[in-house]
Amino acid sequence: MTAVGAGAVCLGLPAEADDGPAKLPEPMPGRIPRWRGFNLLEKFTYDNNQPFLESDFAQIAELGFDFVRLPMSYRCWTPANDWHELKEPVLKEIDAAVDWGRRHGVHVNLNFHRAPGFCVNPPAEPFDLWKDDEALAACAYHWTHFAKRYRGISSANLSFNLLNEPNNLPDATYIRVVKRLVEAIRAEDETRLIIADGLNWGNKPVPGLADLKIAQSAHCYNPMPLTHYKAGWISGSDQWPVPTWPLKSSDGGVWDKARLHQEIEPWQKLARQGVGVHVGEWGAFNRTPHAVVLAWMRDKLSVFKEAGFGWALWNFRGSFGVLDSDRADVPYENWHGRRLDRKMLELLQAA
Repeated sequence: MTAVGAGAVCLGLPAEADDGPAKLPEPMPGRIPRWRGFNLLEKFTYDNNQPFLESDFAQIAELGFDFVRLPMSYRCWTPANDWHELKEPVLKEIDAAVDWGRRHGVHVNLNFHRAPGFCVNPPAEPFDLWKDDEALAACAYHWTHFAKRYRGISSANLSFNLLNEPNNLPDATYIRVVKRLVEAIRAEDETRLIIADGLNWGNKPVPGLADLKIAQSAHCYNPMPLTHYKAGWISGSDQWPVPTWPLKSSDGGVWDKARLHQEIEPWQKLARQGVGVHVGEWGAFNRTPHAVVLAWMRDKLSVFKEAGFGWALWNFRGSFGVLDSDRADVPYENWHGRRLDRKMLELLQAA
């Protein structure tokens, strides 16, 4: 058992990397760099708890990107029967990812995809983070540990993304929880860059968090009938019509570049109020026709760039990604022993 109060954990990492590329830009909560990159899923679920791969960090840097988001389940390093037991061998695998990010010039963003008391995906947690003090205390305990563990590592290299995709909660409920977690982190590390996802699954900015001096993250999967066409975890998506771009919506309107601008405007307004904004997730599943995905991505990336927002595609390797996406309509290129979607990559690189 690893207790936070027992003292700092020795990571074997220097405060600053002694080799590798030039330093990344120093972020501020009100203005963060336009980081661009990918989500890496090795600890996305407890059932698929694997070490991160240094090759991912090296290849992401080789392709010209500088950001990885690591959505993680706390169950990867904690047994179900004791929220306060932390498995040091698993935590060392996260240490390695932080170190590889610094060595390869890639900013690392740690995210609790499953936190004590909340996850957007099933199964449900035994307690409710939004209602139960025990769950909130456990979540704060875990973030306290990470804050102490990585104290001294610059926010240019490492940031914390508190909770993945909080659902349709009252603003006050969410703000209360975020405030508690921010206080726990800053008690150990006053300078750590902290990012909170928007409400409504990352779709709605939360101006009420501005006083906490943290950044916010948007998740941009609209329109869902295009991005999640035939996605097995979305009920009824196999009955949706084959998507096009632009896309006629069920409400009689049209999704096009103009509507994408409308979708991002509330986030631009938040940025104008002095809150840093980053798009932590976006992308399209591999069953949507490739030409449609590329047309949608071209407009989406243009909107992000005009807004000055960085982004992280879901994902790097896998069904939304540029590598090994298993699309049936892509002429893949062999690259480092993997199948590279060159057309998608070139769009991303140009943005």
